[in-house]
Amino acid sequence: MSGVSFEWEPPGPGQWALDRSHFRGGVTPWAKQLMETCAPAGMRRVFREIGTPADTLDVRFINGFMYTRLRGLVGGGKPAKRLPPKPVLKLATRLHPELRRRNRTASTIDVDRPWRAKATQWYERDRHELERVNVGLAEVDPGALTDDELLDHIRELYSHLLTTSELHFYLHGYDLGPIAMLLHDCRPWGLATADLLPLLEGASPSTSEPTRVLRRLRDAVESSTVAIDSLDDVRALGPTVADDLDHHLRHRSKLLFTQYDLPGLTLGEMPSVILRTIRNAHLADTSDAVAVRIAETRARVPQAQQADFDTLLADARLVMDMRDDNGPMTWELPMGILRLSLLELGRRVGGFGAAIEPELAFDLLPDEVQRAMTIDDLPAPAELDRRRTVRHAQALLEPPLLLGDAELEPPLDVLPAGLARIVAMVQLSLTELGMDGNQATSGLTGFGIGTAVYRGRARVAHSPEAAIDALEPGDVLVVPLTTPAYNVVLTLAGAVVTAEGGPMSHAAVLSRELGISAVVGAAGALREIPDGAIIDVDPLAGEVRIVSLPN
Repeated sequence: MSGVSFEWEPPGPGQWALDRSHFRGGVTPWAKQLMETCAPAGMRRVFREIGTPADTLDVRFINGFMYTRLRGLVGGGKPAKRLPPKPVLKLATRLHPELRRRNRTASTIDVDRPWRAKATQWYERDRHELERVNVGLAEVDPGALTDDELLDHIRELYSHLLTTSELHFYLHGYDLGPIAMLLHDCRPWGLATADLLPLLEGASPSTSEPTRVLRRLRDAVESSTVAIDSLDDVRALGPTVADDLDHHLRHRSKLLFTQYDLPGLTLGEMPSVILRTIRNAHLADTSDAVAVRIAETRARVPQAQQADFDTLLADARLVMDMRDDNGPMTWELPMGILRLSLLELGRRVGGFGAAIEPELAFDLLPDEVQRAMTIDDLPAPAELDRRRTVRHAQALLEPPLLLGDAELEPPLDVLPAGLARIVAMVQLSLTELGMDGNQATSGLTGFGIGTAVYRGRARVAHSPEAAIDALEPGDVLVVPLTTPAYNVVLTLAGAVVTAEGGPMSHAAVLSRELGISAVVGAAGALREIPDGAIIDVDPLAGEVRIVSLPN
């Protein structure tokens, strides 16, 4: 963008790591404010409850890119310029009142196993209440509201998102904790991440349930003797089919599924994709294979520790569904509803009939909507267009992986055993999610999911919306990243390749649950794979190979 320069300065003390596991760049003010407000608040709560010797995970956006930093519990978040001798550090960690309290919590976590109660609460109460509120908000038709009602509706949605987004990150301490504990505690037995994560396959019904509904609809379509060219044709196949379809749309049509930010599309905005997913619904049954893998892996554990392995695996499988249910319920559905409401607001900004694009409303600031007495109080379309131009220019930047000077971290062996274990688990989670700024992959090499090489045509796009719109059954979807809501369209894909993410990322989880071969975190995927090329997705080697170029 001419006349605009972008500086890469750390947003505060310490070192900040680029996190592209959720956003590629050019983030809207709405997602930015929600992340900067809610992620630290949610993580601070759960860190305190599980005994993490850190204050929170701070989030800041620099030139439209998300950076994170693990904020220390002692010293107000300012990194130490020099570490005291080890004996002094050991003494300090045992005398500091809050560190002592957290060590007591961390030391009893194996006995208390607090995620079990949290998971029960989620499955039996919280998710149902959240679903009720989400569906109620989704049933509001923004186009039928007056201007004042529309502003109030958007304010209500944003207030709801402030609550659900904090819950999103709070729950991640409980749904990622047991998975990280499994990976951490099994290492002394010679079990690596690649050995353990496949054992979680089949533990997430919320990921596979939409596909089960789509399979029932597919069976009805295939049994029909009339042409099916629209969703109305599907609905006309009978009351049971109509109920299945309407339930699917009621809970999924306003789900923001192509990305985590407002420019992403909701499923209902792509009806042709819904129809294609119905026609091509498939779900591999891998339960027997998983049982065999679990037995084989368990046999590698010393017999005296096999009961511990069973407990670790059972807890990790228990929370998997909560983790994958979390995103759509707390972020993607309410954000999708907000998207559609802001689009309606954008149609009205600047006067009825104004020749502007509704998407300009994404560049309103949440505070501007909060303060507005009427729509006329909002910034003019020209100002919103200027903001959007800057945001789009930011999305094209190449951000540094790290900002700020490297921090001196106390060695884990100065911490009491309980705290040291929690710290190691947090660090492991950030790495395996691809959130620590240290992408260990390059080119067309990444983390493989699955056991079979898949050959197909690459459907590549920096815009996930364009890739999915062009996706034909059996194509390889090549995208920056995936959200949990991709489970509604991955029935079309023969395999998946992402440029971002790690073995615990949502792309990896979705591929495991749906039985699709994948390579995630292949940093050069979007640059080096031409759209239309025939490629091999080799999960065993963790690489993508170009077989032939497009004609």
